[in-house]
Amino acid sequence: MPTQSSSSGSDDQPQLKDQDLYEKLRDEGNSKEKAARISNAAANQGRSEIGKKGGESPSYEEWTVDELTDRAKELGIEGYSKMKKDELIGTLREH
Repeated sequence: MPTQSSSSGSDDQPQLKDQDLYEKLRDEGNSKEKAARISNAAANQGRSEIGKKGGESPSYEEWTVDELTDRAKELGIEGYSKMKKDELIGTLREH
């Protein structure tokens, strides 16, 4: 009977391509999902390219409440329809 390799890590943690960057981002307070997304993108495209990528979108404070709720819905955030603008912004930044 073949045995399965456990090299993929635990089931509750996503596969990470840049563990050091992931840990740094988590230490800075980023969510697991966001840290994994950024660290994997950096591993695929290079850290300098990922740094250049940011800053094209206006800050959330400039968005309308409708735009913020659309983005929250897009990301699968629950309870967004009852949130005020400041709460939406905080939730989106932590996601």
